[in-house]
Amino acid sequence: MRGCVAGQLVGAASLLAVVACTDSAGDSAAQPPATPTTARARAAAVVAGGTLSGTVREQIAVGPYVYLRLETTAGDEWAAVNEAPVQTGDRVTVYNVMLMEQFASQTLKRTFARIYFGSLDPNAGAGSAGAGATGASGMSSNADPIAGSPGTPAAVNARVGPVARAAGPNGRTIGELHARASTLAGTTVAVRGVVVKYNASVMGKNWIHLQDGSGNASAGTHDVTATSLETAAVGDTVTVTGTVRTNKDFGAGYVYPLVLEDAKVARRP
Repeated sequence: MRGCVAGQLVGAASLLAVVACTDSAGDSAAQPPATPTTARARAAAVVAGGTLSGTVREQIAVGPYVYLRLETTAGDEWAAVNEAPVQTGDRVTVYNVMLMEQFASQTLKRTFARIYFGSLDPNAGAGSAGAGATGASGMSSNADPIAGSPGTPAAVNARVGPVARAAGPNGRTIGELHARASTLAGTTVAVRGVVVKYNASVMGKNWIHLQDGSGNASAGTHDVTATSLETAAVGDTVTVTGTVRTNKDFGAGYVYPLVLEDAKVARRP
């Protein structure tokens, strides 16, 4: 019996020695993989629209975006933001985060099990971005973010001057879209405005945020988001024609009270 106990103690000591050596060598492969439960707990710790802070351990630039692998207190996390002068070893904070799971980057030909989209600029609107990646800056560096609906990225006030309404019977201003959202739901409308934020290739589509000088910034009725397979650039004046959807749930807690889907984009003549 004493021999068995002694043998067990020796075995335990040997095991502890092996673990200690492995830890001191810093072998990350020795760390157990995150279980679905721990992954969910880590995700819950970062609130949608909140912040994610960590030390940059790896970065992959896919202009005009960059993917960052951050070492955080809860483990390594990937984030995607607008390209910025970030160095490995820097401590950064990603603002207005949105979690995407099983996100497939067509550019990198890689699927991220978990990645947070956001911005390194605390004054920028929240991003749904990606594929690129994400993170979207407003046109104005001193733009005032306003509160959106729960889970919806905050819209910036880019202080766009009045833009002429889109021509034709389906032309609407952004203020009108918000005022008549329930009656216009499911119909096709045309909106002309200035692109104040643009996020490429998120969930297989591009996200175009428009303002036309109408609506009320304090009420959040001055901005509309359109999803499209076509491209645009911040600062462009464009006309988007798409289908009005209300209370559109894109998952991850992001519900858009108003969005134009499957939009076509025309540059202003």
